[in-house]
Amino acid sequence: MTQTSAGPIGSSPLGPLGEPVPPPKPRGLARLRNYFLTGLVVAGPVAITIWLTLWLINLIDNWVKPLIPPAWNPNSYLPVAVPGVGVLAAMIGLTILGFLTANLVGRTVVQSGENVLDRMPIVRSLYKGVKQIFETVFKQDGTSFRRVGLIEWPGPGLWSICFITEQAKGALAAGLPGPDHVCLFVPCTPNPTTGYLVMIEASKVIEIGVTSDEAFKLIMSMGIIQPPDLAALGKTVERHAPEPQPKAQPDNAAAE
Repeated sequence: MTQTSAGPIGSSPLGPLGEPVPPPKPRGLARLRNYFLTGLVVAGPVAITIWLTLWLINLIDNWVKPLIPPAWNPNSYLPVAVPGVGVLAAMIGLTILGFLTANLVGRTVVQSGENVLDRMPIVRSLYKGVKQIFETVFKQDGTSFRRVGLIEWPGPGLWSICFITEQAKGALAAGLPGPDHVCLFVPCTPNPTTGYLVMIEASKVIEIGVTSDEAFKLIMSMGIIQPPDLAALGKTVERHAPEPQPKAQPDNAAAE
């Protein structure tokens, strides 16, 4: 009869010669359960990705296809509906719109339309706010939501992932005490579309070499999907350490 010795807690049992004893192989229903879970892990992400893609395509098609003339709509000639016609039409239309607004005539037309919207009290504020958000997020030379950091929040010893959006400027920077401040977005998990706007000193932000996609995966998976090794990717981690404060000199008159 072979005897095994127990090792430290959490380690595999050892054989008579000190070699690790392999765990027993699952049998019967346990093996079928493992096969089922393996298949679920493989098929689950694929099925959800396909479902979300089809849902987004159908959503855009339902918005755009009513605007397409019947003579240009291939679904008018085919016996079955072709998904993605609205997506293709939207991409072509947005490309043409960008081409037209890049020249002087297009900018003049856009400016005339904005002047009309500027005279509408409620629509004016909504349009300007949405336009500013789009210009900030989608501008090619911008860094909004492209820089990821860590802050000690909401309390000491508690660290949260944050996105560095913009430097505090103008009246906002003038109203904040202390040195330079940055605006941060601290997302909630597992829904990163909600969160908190935090204005904090730049010296208290630890900027890490993690992409926005990796940070979103970390948040949505509740910490399960960790970003890859920074050293393997050649990335650097930059910490904005606070500048040392000069020590106060003792008063000679008081010492005497």
